[in-house]
Amino acid sequence: MKIDFTVSSSFAGQRLDVVVSQSVPDCSRSMAATAVSRGDVRISGLQKRPGYRTKKGDQVTGEILSEDGEITVKSDPRSLDVVHADSHIVVVNKPPGLVVHPGAGRCENTLVNRLVHGFPDIRQVGDDPTRPGIVHRLDKDTSGLLLAARTDHSLKFLQKEFKYHRVEKIYLALVTGSDLAVSGEIDRPISRHPKDRKRMSVNPDAGRPARTVWQVIQRFENACLVRVRLYTGRTHQIRVHFYDMGFPLLGDQTYQFRRNRKTAQRCSRQMLHAWQIGFRHPFSGLKMGFAVDPPGDFISATGREAGIGPNDGNLFWRSLTMMDPFMDMGATRSAAAPRIQP
Repeated sequence: MKIDFTVSSSFAGQRLDVVVSQSVPDCSRSMAATAVSRGDVRISGLQKRPGYRTKKGDQVTGEILSEDGEITVKSDPRSLDVVHADSHIVVVNKPPGLVVHPGAGRCENTLVNRLVHGFPDIRQVGDDPTRPGIVHRLDKDTSGLLLAARTDHSLKFLQKEFKYHRVEKIYLALVTGSDLAVSGEIDRPISRHPKDRKRMSVNPDAGRPARTVWQVIQRFENACLVRVRLYTGRTHQIRVHFYDMGFPLLGDQTYQFRRNRKTAQRCSRQMLHAWQIGFRHPFSGLKMGFAVDPPGDFISATGREAGIGPNDGNLFWRSLTMMDPFMDMGATRSAAAPRIQP
């Protein structure tokens, strides 16, 4: 896994191996220490000890290997819901519960394992053998559309499109509470949580810019069905932003009111679905767009919140989603919609 980041003020003075492990997803402290000791991870090009005390502005670059130093992605013949495939790209519908790529402690049963089985050419795409062809990610328990590249040209093109926010990503979310404003924008920087490396948090001082726009589709007694458009792609962005506003996603145990974290949730996972994606094709340059319905558990949860019986859930769902699938949320947002900043 290639890494390249600048040490922020919140990490200044901490050990290099601690900073790396807390800044890189799926990287344990022992993995970070090994990489630093071998010289695979450096500060501004210079080799340091794992105990080196970092300074604000230090540039950390290099590569993290698995703990045994070997990287192999096994082919997995299990089913893969392919929405679109051509010689340049693949669009798949990821089910909830499936991790996108191998990481620490998990080498099998990931989306990447299934991709390299269905599309063996993907194995050679990119510099990271654990994430061949992967352009963006979805959390394990988030369902929906994910775009992958089948050539190095497509990978570089799409990475640039994501970097400059030219890819349209629209999600569906069920959030707690019924008094959420009808539409609005959240503009709050996000960084890794200062104490819990598995979580992210809003951090106006050291966070990276994060922008989320929402529009309520339907209100229920204790929840809202919300259409969400991402303009940046920070880790856990939607979950963090709605939690920070006081409207955590249904089923989200990580970003949940403290009093509810150990109690049974109304849903078995966070109710978040990558519904629509729009992008330019890396070869033709033509605009492409795809949309997929959420899985059954999301539709059932929506029906329960609406007080609809299980037999009428699908009909109710259709009535909610009869809309232009690529409506520009920015253009339709009310002038009075709140813009939420730090």
